[in-house]
Amino acid sequence: MRGFPEVDAAQALLAGTMRKDRVRGEVLDLSTMGGLLGSLPGVTLRAVEGSAAALTVLAAAGLEAEAAVPGDDLRTRWPERARTVALVLAGDRGNAYALAQVAWAHACTPPGGTLYLAGDRDKGYDRYVRAAAKAFGTGETIARDGGMRVAKLVRRPGPTPALPDPEGYEAFGVRVVGLPGVFSAARPDKATSILLGTLESLDLSGKRVLDLGCGTGLIGAWAARRGAEVTLVDGDLQSVRSARATLAANGLTGEVLHSDVDAALGDRTFDAILTNPPFHVGRGVVLDVAREFIAAAGRRLNPGGTLSLVANEPLPYEAAMGGIGPARELRREGGFKVLAATRAG
Repeated sequence: MRGFPEVDAAQALLAGTMRKDRVRGEVLDLSTMGGLLGSLPGVTLRAVEGSAAALTVLAAAGLEAEAAVPGDDLRTRWPERARTVALVLAGDRGNAYALAQVAWAHACTPPGGTLYLAGDRDKGYDRYVRAAAKAFGTGETIARDGGMRVAKLVRRPGPTPALPDPEGYEAFGVRVVGLPGVFSAARPDKATSILLGTLESLDLSGKRVLDLGCGTGLIGAWAARRGAEVTLVDGDLQSVRSARATLAANGLTGEVLHSDVDAALGDRTFDAILTNPPFHVGRGVVLDVAREFIAAAGRRLNPGGTLSLVANEPLPYEAAMGGIGPARELRREGGFKVLAATRAG
């Protein structure tokens, strides 16, 4: 979840700023994370999140959050728009995603309503606030703490900016549909390319294959093209939709699930698991996610099944993979390594 293992710094400043402003009543939080704004006195939180991990945390806290991504129409859940909207910009997910967030916030804020917009100066905050102010008609930065900033904007009547178009490319015989903010949306990732090139001779026909942390769905679609019965999972809802679009664009079938690692997989098991696991959460390097991917593979592999993983050379995943079977290095190239481990059976 963003901010892990602490509270996201921009969200913390946002909460403090809204507390000082004595914000009360219904607040639509388009980037709820762990639900910090719900702790503000007098605030009734409308929680919106696209992260499966955050949705799990919110449910445990008793908050019935809406799973949604930039551009989704929230009027089915809340027919009357809240007068106050809050958003933390995810500038680290790229320009298109942050601009999609701004357009979404504008669509969700009624004329005369207020948007509190938080972000990181080093991740494009100034650029995105200018875009928001142009759409809203007024606004200024009202709080600063280190590199974090919060702006307050009041919406005037006017058109909502258009959402950025999806990106895409072709790689390994797959037409990829990359939605804004999804990892490797505009071009194939080097590590993923090394992984798929290494596995070119792998026979997947009739095999049950899991693409763990699927992103745009390139790996899962590649496996489906080779005759596999594929399941793709990702903790990010935008990535889930991108992967579904990629399968559809190629006329391929597969199951794509919004899942915090393997939480949504029920009793499914697999003959092969393929992954390019993330090792960043926001701005920090966090290996916990990749280690949980490896632990999930240990739970989900059939006897004789293999986990194939690509990682940056220095990342120490071999010991964790040893819980499945001895880690084998299949390839080392360009600062990356491809590792495999097979479950005994």
